[in-house]
Amino acid sequence: MKIFFIGDIMGSPGRKTVSALLHKVVDKYNIDLVVANGENASGGIGITPEVAEQLFQTGIDVMTSGNHIWKHKEIQAYLEISDRLLRPANYPSGTPGRGLTVIETAAGESAAVLNLEGRIFMNPLECPFRTADRELASLPPEIKTILVDMHAEATSEKLALGWYLDGRVSAVIGTHTHVQTADERILPNGTGYLTDAGMTGPADSVIGVKKEIALDRFLTQMPHKFEVAKRDLVLEGAVVSIDSETGKAVAITRIREKCSAES
Repeated sequence: MKIFFIGDIMGSPGRKTVSALLHKVVDKYNIDLVVANGENASGGIGITPEVAEQLFQTGIDVMTSGNHIWKHKEIQAYLEISDRLLRPANYPSGTPGRGLTVIETAAGESAAVLNLEGRIFMNPLECPFRTADRELASLPPEIKTILVDMHAEATSEKLALGWYLDGRVSAVIGTHTHVQTADERILPNGTGYLTDAGMTGPADSVIGVKKEIALDRFLTQMPHKFEVAKRDLVLEGAVVSIDSETGKAVAITRIREKCSAES
């Protein structure tokens, strides 16, 4: 099985990039399952039900999220009825939505997607490591292909989770920083790993925000309303090839495709 994981989709420029390039990547790499982090897809922060449905129509099968998932209150009811949009599994019991889902590909193969959120420089949530243990234990043994999105600030926390889950999941891919890392590899026991998948949206920016706004905030320490930049659109992520019989990763490839579409 081949899974294409798309790095954080940033606002309408990110959505247009996905719409323009996703099918190209799917065809080029013979992708079976598309997973994307969509927590910044609506105006650069959060996601609405309407935007979620729009992105699913582009060919995304499952969307993960992170600390910005609660920005738009209407998403709470949507999370309760959707098994394709996830929030981190280590939010407290009673939080709307779910952090784990199992989906069947067009070829009839099943795969699980688990969404976790880190705690370093982030929200004081339940332990993502112990949450992973609990969620993985809930899966039936026949589910071999398991992808984990670790939405976290600290590279150390992401890498630690990769080592912790090595051999128990097919891949651990990090999100949140919007900066693609170059450390893709297969860990000794067969788990594909990448610290951060990057960002899908405007590269001519500061992690998706207009440069002028970000720079003024750094220089003056004055609050500013962030605006999503619009130029130099890229699609970033990773393709993971997985042995469906064992659930082990056999290859992981970083993806960075430029988009000619204007936002």
